[in-house]
Amino acid sequence: MSGIHYYLLSALPGLGELGSIPPISRQGMFQMASASATITKLLEILFLGDDLVQRQAFLAGQISDLDLVILSTAQARGDQPLPVFLTADSPDAARRIFEDQIWSAYYYWAAQRAKKNNSSFLSRWIAQEVALRNALVLARAKSLDLDPTGYQIAPDLADPDQDFNSLLSEWAQAGNPLQGERILDGQRWKWLKEHESWFRFNNNEVLAYAAQLMILIRWHRLQKTEIQENTV
Repeated sequence: MSGIHYYLLSALPGLGELGSIPPISRQGMFQMASASATITKLLEILFLGDDLVQRQAFLAGQISDLDLVILSTAQARGDQPLPVFLTADSPDAARRIFEDQIWSAYYYWAAQRAKKNNSSFLSRWIAQEVALRNALVLARAKSLDLDPTGYQIAPDLADPDQDFNSLLSEWAQAGNPLQGERILDGQRWKWLKEHESWFRFNNNEVLAYAAQLMILIRWHRLQKTEIQENTV
């Protein structure tokens, strides 16, 4: 339905360009959107993905602070189990790395939720994210002379039309992992700008805003990590 989120999108602060300071937290946006049960369910899908990114970074010792929306602090720290749907077997459960099992389960769950809620944006976003993730797997496996099959995530969900060859070339030339992450997020940002349903005030526009906000927050998080590493 067009225009149903006019007041929400009008109240949300404008987003700057890639690399700018996030004008609102994910928690703040989630609270502002809480009046709509539908958009809340859809935001849960996006924001859980970022919670999982933080969980993985925390467990790897890359970050010490957690800024969660969906997961509890205990779940992100590994002190309590994750939701059952993230640990249940997915259609491609024969993974070599436990974290890959979690991500596979997340994307299959997200795809099901997107379909159930008729979210064309989320379905496309999942297809883009899975395709990019698997393209990185192929590139890394090739450089290490490994078979990539056991490391790919939910390949049947990936967008088959995506071509990341030039992106991967730029990523491979990055001076460090943080620069590489920024290159990848630049691609994500470009994709979101092409799919943001500008001025339609519908679910897709709210979700595109949320996905862009997550990237701004992630850049801010990476910048803090980079500063901390340079001061050690």
